Amino acid sequence: MTVDRRQQIIDAAARSFSLFGYKATTMDQIARLANVGKGTIYLFFKNKEDLLDAIISSLIGEIKEAAERVMDPGLPFATNVHRALYQILEFRQRHQLTAKLLQEVRNIGTLEVQQVLKKLDWAMIGFIREKIEAAVKKQEIRECDAEITAFLMLKVYIALIVDWEQDHPPLSKEKIAELFELYFLKGLSK
Repeated sequence: MTVDRRQQIIDAAARSFSLFGYKATTMDQIARLANVGKGTIYLFFKNKEDLLDAIISSLIGEIKEAAERVMDPGLPFATNVHRALYQILEFRQRHQLTAKLLQEVRNIGTLEVQQVLKKLDWAMIGFIREKIEAAVKKQEIRECDAEITAFLMLKVYIALIVDWEQDHPPLSKEKIAELFELYFLKGLSK
């Protein structure tokens, strides 16, 4: 049985980043968790930032798959976009690594973590943009700037789920869908 050292290192780094955060994790810790020499890590990754980038790239794939699973081609765009956005943000909040990284950005503002979370957000915006473009082609919604619309949709969801809950009781999934449709989707409907 061959051991995939690269994946072993990625898994160890993800565990360490999830437990201690990016800034507090050292390459020595990752090497110990991966049960490899520190030099082995550098065969696959230039530095800790490169390792974090590889982890986030994999995570982006997982989030997209989770969002795709909740969508149903037989349902209208409004329902599917709500399901996908809710799933994306629920995944981000529930996943131990992203939760720890978001906490690190809030608490100490680590630049590398800010950049990689921005990459994650833009990947999600790209995913939503594709769904908007498909809905426009099917004439479910009117023509719009799909990238700006996707950006706004994600930010509205973040505001309703994350930001709102900082000072208020959480909104139900149904209430979020209702507000999203009221304030946002009615403007796109034909």
